Amino acid sequence: MARKFLYLVAVLIGLFVAAGLAFQFAGDRLMQLAFVPSQPFVAPQAMPASRYAGNELWFARPGLAADPVHWQPEGARPAVPVDAAVFFVHPTSYLARHAWNAPLDDAESQDRARLLLRGLASPFANAAEVWSPRYRQAAFGAFFTGKPEGRQALDAAYADVLAAFDEFVARAAPDRPIVLAGHSQGAFHLRRLIAERVAGQPLASRVAAVYAIGWPVATDHDLPRMGLPACTAPDQPGCVASWLSFGEPYDAEAMAKSMARYKGLDGANLTGARFLCWNPLTGTIGGSAPASANLGTLVPRDSLKDGTIKPVYTPASCRADGTLSLGGAPKMGLYVLPGNNYHVYDVPLFWENLRADYARRVAAWKAAR
Repeated sequence: MARKFLYLVAVLIGLFVAAGLAFQFAGDRLMQLAFVPSQPFVAPQAMPASRYAGNELWFARPGLAADPVHWQPEGARPAVPVDAAVFFVHPTSYLARHAWNAPLDDAESQDRARLLLRGLASPFANAAEVWSPRYRQAAFGAFFTGKPEGRQALDAAYADVLAAFDEFVARAAPDRPIVLAGHSQGAFHLRRLIAERVAGQPLASRVAAVYAIGWPVATDHDLPRMGLPACTAPDQPGCVASWLSFGEPYDAEAMAKSMARYKGLDGANLTGARFLCWNPLTGTIGGSAPASANLGTLVPRDSLKDGTIKPVYTPASCRADGTLSLGGAPKMGLYVLPGNNYHVYDVPLFWENLRADYARRVAAWKAAR
């Protein structure tokens, strides 16, 4: 088992470093050749509507033992239970180009998803309920093409997420506030899910917080359709937080080019759109905070298997273009992408602050009722 894990880590390191170098020197074209599937899109096999009723298609749910979400890093503050139900959608972990959607029996992508959940979803481990579905995610290459197959793959992945969410709503304790969170592809699907299943519905009154992390949320084209306001105060319940972490000096040109492929939830083109920048150190939109406001960064060890919480590790401030500045280039590991893009570390950079923030918003939600 240990040898298998070390092999997984080696593969991760090789893929991310190679992807970073390729993107730096050749941009989209080489990324398309390396990651975009060349075969026609084939829709994933239909599954019954009840597919999420059991434990098989969940990385985490109440009653499921030894899930990756409940891993806790060395040095974390003592956990205080939070009476909330959390739904967390994991990011892309399928990097192959053999299919447009990840097969659920692909061991490598499933192991990689578990590894990612340890660092990304663990701030929510002290919630009364944490639900995180397995789903037939769109391949990494779906984000590097404007071909219709990419959109079809994302739609197919979303169908799984939606089915999992419906099961979550049906089974989670009905008197508990809900926290919705996701990173990267997970946040991409979360935006649409909120627009289609939460906005304007009675369920919206149960939402204590939304964390759409690592995918831009357009203030004019997404947020109104999501039906929830941005988090403008640190104790405000029922609101949306989103951030994109970049060190200094930074270059967000690649992100801007990528956004030209997508439309907002209102159908508008996102070229030149303004994006939500929520500051994890202040709990508000915009503004800046010194490193002293950082309660604890999860700094991973080289193996990626674990890490240590280190307080006062990095400051944060919002730039005019909607990206979050880290004030420098904090040492986080091998996966900082070209342009000083800290996408992989969006959550670990502010691990303790995120845990404190969602607990505070849940408490505010309860106080309001």
